[in-house]
Amino acid sequence: MAQLTIRNATVDDAAELCGLINEIIEAGGTTALEDRFSPELLADWFIFGEFAIICHVAQAGSGLAGFQFLSRYGDLPVGWADIGTFARLNPKIPGVGTALFAATRSAAKERSIEIINATIRADNIGGLAYYEKMGFRTYNTLKKVPLKDGTPIDRIQKQFQVTKNGSGL
Repeated sequence: MAQLTIRNATVDDAAELCGLINEIIEAGGTTALEDRFSPELLADWFIFGEFAIICHVAQAGSGLAGFQFLSRYGDLPVGWADIGTFARLNPKIPGVGTALFAATRSAAKERSIEIINATIRADNIGGLAYYEKMGFRTYNTLKKVPLKDGTPIDRIQKQFQVTKNGSGL
């Protein structure tokens, strides 16, 4: 397994993260995000913008293997934050999501976030398994949310309760 270093994302990471997320969007079938990102848009959404809370990157050698963010979009209850996780497709590096979530969970606790919300496409089997493995539990299903082409895909909402000792439910 590759040696990973987890650190806070910076604006200087935006271009590389943009390539990583755009590759996932272009591959299709996992993320609800369907439009490509520019480095500026990515930085605004995930690193420093109005809704961004924290973004961590996983560094493997000289490149970035993935990133994970917490944000507050929409009408989440007070004390809640949304999470998103993106790991490089090629080469796929084992352990990226687990390492990132340890840092994210700690950051959530420091920021008094009580619940982390993950909304995952129902056809994203890997994403559903990842969040379940991290301790997230299903609490809601959004039925037949259309993709840009009109294809209806359910979204599974999972939550992770951040507790004093940093463990989940």
